[in-house]
Amino acid sequence: MPTTEPAPDRSILGKNDDGRRFLTRGLGELVPPAPREEQVSFLVTKEHRRFAEFADTVRRHRHVGLCWGPPGVGKTLSARHYAGTDHWARWQHTLTSGTDPGAVPERVLQARTAFWTPTVNASTREVDRALPRACQEISYAVDYHQYGKVDPFVHPASAGSALTELLIIDEADRLRTVGLEQVRDYYDRHRLGVILIGMPGIEKRLARYPQLYSRIGFAHEYRSLGPTSSPPSSPAAGNQISTRTKTTWLRPPPSPRSPASPAATSASSTDSSLRLNASARSTTSRR
Repeated sequence: MPTTEPAPDRSILGKNDDGRRFLTRGLGELVPPAPREEQVSFLVTKEHRRFAEFADTVRRHRHVGLCWGPPGVGKTLSARHYAGTDHWARWQHTLTSGTDPGAVPERVLQARTAFWTPTVNASTREVDRALPRACQEISYAVDYHQYGKVDPFVHPASAGSALTELLIIDEADRLRTVGLEQVRDYYDRHRLGVILIGMPGIEKRLARYPQLYSRIGFAHEYRSLGPTSSPPSSPAAGNQISTRTKTTWLRPPPSPRSPASPAATSASSTDSSLRLNASARSTTSRR
């Protein structure tokens, strides 16, 4: 038996009700799990900085970026850190608990990036709901930071996820053909960049869908540790994985779809280092 009782005003149980129906009726999870705590500090490696340059470039030009690599090399870890996903989840959890959550995490405000992972059998309905929800929450967070409240009718700039600059979709391999088309449609109707993260081979699969593939302007490949590479030796970062990365343009540098906000990081040095000539482009396409 628990040693403490929760606040009675939050209970849904009636008098002489011990809640045993929750044990027998298969009600499942009524609330999302608590956000995970950071077990180790994130080690910013040279390879993570390359991923950040790739994400900054996609975000700046408002194009679609494609990132792939074998499992365990750090794709998700880098993406979550770039977007400030764990900080955002903990802040939201504090907000729903009824206590003062404090200021919106600085990393969330800097990145203005939504992060979403589809379920294994993501349905059309799930994708339709998840994309605008994930992006709109970030826009509302910017409003909350600027005005101390969220009122989209008074401050319409945040409507339609307009203050969200990048959407990262992890495990994009799970999306079926219809789901990929939903992502393309959402991208076409908004002014934001999109990064699809998946396993090796996703670039070949997307090549079969010209409507989406034609919008991919950047490709970033994570590679496994090589014989000259080694994981960090710092005890505080023992669980972090260092990787080698490669980022390329799939076509000549595009013009931005919309002006980047002051929060966006300049990627001019990245742009100049990513241009492909015609032969490099054809090589990338054959891959």
